[in-house]
Amino acid sequence: MAKNWAITIGVNQYDYLQPLNYAKRDAKLMHDFLRNEASFEQVYFFADDSPDVAGKSTRPNRANLRHFLLTRFDKPFMEAGDNFWFFFSGHGMRYADRDYLMPSDGNPGDVADTAIPINFVSERLRRCGADNVVLILDACRNQGGGNKGEGLGRQTAEEARQTGVISIFSCSPNEYSYEIDALQQGAFTSVLLEGLGIQGKCATVERLNQYLSFRVPEIARQHNKARQTPYIIAEPVTKSHLILVPKYATLGDIATLKNDAFEAEVEQNIDLAEQLWIRVLVASSGTDTKAIQAIQRIAIKRSSTTSSTSSTTPIKPEVKSESRTTNKSGEINQSDKSENALKTWKFEVVKVDATGKISDRRNRDAKYLLEDLGNGVILEMVQIPGGSFKMGSPETEAGRLVRERPQHQVTIPSFFMGKYPVTQAQYQAVMGGNILQKIISNQKNPSNFKGEKRPVENVSWDDAVEFCRKLSQKTGRTYRLTSEAEWEYACRAGTTTPFYFGETITTDLANYNGKYTYASAPEGKYRHNTTPVGSFPPNAFGLYDMHGNVWEWCQDSWHGNYNGAPNDGSAWIDNNDNKLLRGGSWGSNPWFCRCAFRYYYTRALRVDDVGFRVVVVLA
Repeated sequence: MAKNWAITIGVNQYDYLQPLNYAKRDAKLMHDFLRNEASFEQVYFFADDSPDVAGKSTRPNRANLRHFLLTRFDKPFMEAGDNFWFFFSGHGMRYADRDYLMPSDGNPGDVADTAIPINFVSERLRRCGADNVVLILDACRNQGGGNKGEGLGRQTAEEARQTGVISIFSCSPNEYSYEIDALQQGAFTSVLLEGLGIQGKCATVERLNQYLSFRVPEIARQHNKARQTPYIIAEPVTKSHLILVPKYATLGDIATLKNDAFEAEVEQNIDLAEQLWIRVLVASSGTDTKAIQAIQRIAIKRSSTTSSTSSTTPIKPEVKSESRTTNKSGEINQSDKSENALKTWKFEVVKVDATGKISDRRNRDAKYLLEDLGNGVILEMVQIPGGSFKMGSPETEAGRLVRERPQHQVTIPSFFMGKYPVTQAQYQAVMGGNILQKIISNQKNPSNFKGEKRPVENVSWDDAVEFCRKLSQKTGRTYRLTSEAEWEYACRAGTTTPFYFGETITTDLANYNGKYTYASAPEGKYRHNTTPVGSFPPNAFGLYDMHGNVWEWCQDSWHGNYNGAPNDGSAWIDNNDNKLLRGGSWGSNPWFCRCAFRYYYTRALRVDDVGFRVVVVLA
């Protein structure tokens, strides 16, 4: 199985720089976490008073650190699938366009000759042979209001993109990484350990990035510090799916790795495919039969001079095209579907304050139409009025990520949207099978959490598109997935707060992981599964379950931000196989359930917290 090694360095006492209070403690806590919770076999520790090892000093001065990096990494000692982490807590500086770590004897007046270039550290680490190298830098510690340490990260981030080293930075350039007396730790490392541990259970790089991006600024605000925004560079995209702490990995995490591995094989990138399959095997504690078969398959390919174009190479699935309507009207003028076919119903919407207490209740009404799917199964489609809104999150919103920027004005024509996520009964009625059978035992139902009124899950993006195609054939109307802009517009329903309920949510209002909180709301329930649709209050448009329960596929391809996004409500589609998800799920932290939060999975992935809802625009 995979090797897991690390080095942690913490420097409190400096010869030429202001001393720090908690860098050594941060490094020790990181050392203990890696050894005791993450089960790393070897963790080297360098600190002001760390004990000698084999007669060698581990004081973190320049000579000792350089000697260790030069000798320990002289030859490869790890293999594909292995992991090596490097953690540094202390001062860092930028000098002559290079990023440096400051050892205990680093001199800010003679940086080039007394500090250690980060690219030197990165280059030595890559020599170990592990394909998963993680560089964690809490190296911009505040220095009494001076500007030392600011700007660190630009050169290192660019090199990380080129070399594939996963690089985790405690703050953005021109920010400080704060020490918090009340915590007796640095804000970043405190949250890092929280996220990797039992509280955050951030098994993957991507989830850790999301957790850090939300939680570190929150801690800084709570302790009256200026903005501190950590970030992670993980490229190519498969690096963001790396499982950092296997014991917290979900089936969805492993499924994502599997899909990456399959894709690498399809593209004949055998080295990458092998690395990814090894990661799958490690994450599954050596029990995943598909990973075992794949590694054997790759070994055969390597040993055969004629197998590079073998017919056993997995074939990339044909991409299905999704039908679109060009009519922008939401009114029904078909001869057999008049405006009189619309029904009206009344409902109550609630608003909560930052503590989660209901502060307002109002009665609303909405129009909807019914689609009869047969055998007593009905699809309810709510009329969404056209309008304009600001898409994305404002700068002041807690948990805001780069992917939600820039906020931009979007105009949405009227359309009809599913009142609920597609249920298992509806999916069954459209996709085939005997609806009179009990849903719980019907093999046509892919869902993990069975129930006619529960949302269908374990469906890929292509499954959802196929459902829309068959539904269109069945009804004579053109059904499709929502565009991302339509989804956020419909979710907000005229609000500008993080949630359509207001400043926060509680588990009385939505199905999510109530062990985590947003704003000042209390902890709540963690149900560990889906709930029947419509179990919680709707928004002002009359839509249910837009926060939590299941993630919802959108038409759009994934883009890392909104630069270049359409402003007319249409889907933003290119050749990217990563597809948009919105709304959060039963297993999500509340900040993932915000109106503005954006996520993605590869189109082929099927997991038990992802479903979809449909829209129709009628001529």
